[in-house]
Amino acid sequence: MKKASKIKDMLFRVRRCVESANYIYTQHARNRMIERSINRDDVIEVLLNGYHEKAKDTFDFVYCCWNYAIRGKADEVRNIRVVVSFDNAGLLVITVIDLG
Repeated sequence: MKKASKIKDMLFRVRRCVESANYIYTQHARNRMIERSINRDDVIEVLLNGYHEKAKDTFDFVYCCWNYAIRGKADEVRNIRVVVSFDNAGLLVITVIDLG
């Protein structure tokens, strides 16, 4: 099976989706946010101001798409990684990780 190409302007697309409220949280992401005490404002902060951790991107063979890792700070203190993907509807927040 051939891997899909990575999106070259991924951060631009993420930010455009966030600014237009064209994103959803997967159930997995919502569960991890509760478990790790990460709120929606924290996630949005990382998506709008974080940087792309290319080495942490993974290809999901089940869904035939790339998952992209974005890392940033929430509350100027907590290091958080947000993993996102895209579908036809927009941006999917796959999971969130507290790196502290």
